[in-house]
Amino acid sequence: MEEWSAPLRVKMHPASPLKLPGQVDSNSPAHWDGEALYVFTSAGHPYRSVGRDLFSLEDPQPVRFNNQVNGGRWIESTWRAKDGTLYGWYHFEPFGVCPGTTLTSPQIGALRSHDNGATWQDLGIVLKAPDETIDCTAQNGYFAGGHGDFCVVLDDQEEWLYFFFGNYGGEAPTQGVCVARMRWQDRDAPIGKVWKWHEGKWEEPGLNGQVTPIFPAMLPWQRDDCDAFWGPSVHFNTHLKGYVMLLSRAKGKGWKQEGIYLSFNVDLADPKGWSPPQKIHDGGRWYPQVIGLQKGETDKVAGQVARFFMGGVSEWEIVFFRPEE
Repeated sequence: MEEWSAPLRVKMHPASPLKLPGQVDSNSPAHWDGEALYVFTSAGHPYRSVGRDLFSLEDPQPVRFNNQVNGGRWIESTWRAKDGTLYGWYHFEPFGVCPGTTLTSPQIGALRSHDNGATWQDLGIVLKAPDETIDCTAQNGYFAGGHGDFCVVLDDQEEWLYFFFGNYGGEAPTQGVCVARMRWQDRDAPIGKVWKWHEGKWEEPGLNGQVTPIFPAMLPWQRDDCDAFWGPSVHFNTHLKGYVMLLSRAKGKGWKQEGIYLSFNVDLADPKGWSPPQKIHDGGRWYPQVIGLQKGETDKVAGQVARFFMGGVSEWEIVFFRPEE
């Protein structure tokens, strides 16, 4: 990959409206198996749709888990191994964290499927904030702390899986968009194998370890006027030859949507390599993501032209340009 640091230039062209099937309250991962495209959407419980492409997805069907949990699950990322096994990761919101309030403290768990995500085996929680960082007086309306609203990216060498997630609690300087990683070879037994990036090292455990955000919150999530980036969605862009991250920016109680931002990096192993977020859309809806239009392209890989989604709805094509273009 060649390196370049100029701001990305993108254009958005109006396109015929396209809506992912089912309710969308998170990132919506997709994968191909032969001629079939599978897409997962979630709003407390995940649903799966299948079709020949984005424009022919069938009615969504609820997925099944091998266990029950005391809370909601949202599948936010998937990766399909060469042997056909599908791995997934879910945002988990446990009930009863702050009784008498709407607040919870999310965690991130791992999954495995042998039937393209119709049924899942829960492999356990792999990313969790320390319990002492939960603050039930938080005023943002949703979270008292925790780790969530994330995506997972496998590097080119298939050596590391990178988790990009929001940290919603703890001391103010630790809040924001953070990163952790796990070796791809540990995907079948992931508990205790995820390591958070903190102060320049990948040495903090995924469970209860400390974090250093790559995009710190401007104002902490405990405040009713919170101001922070969240909900990262990352894809490899074949035209740019690097990774593009889309982010929402919450500014105010209820996670008021200030806009959509974009960042770029050529090296997943370099958390400091992400470019400063640049605004590409005012306001809008939560959960911005790109899904490629060509066969084989998904939320994980896309070319110069792709569909731009917010909250599962696309009304635009997004076009990426290199600095010299």
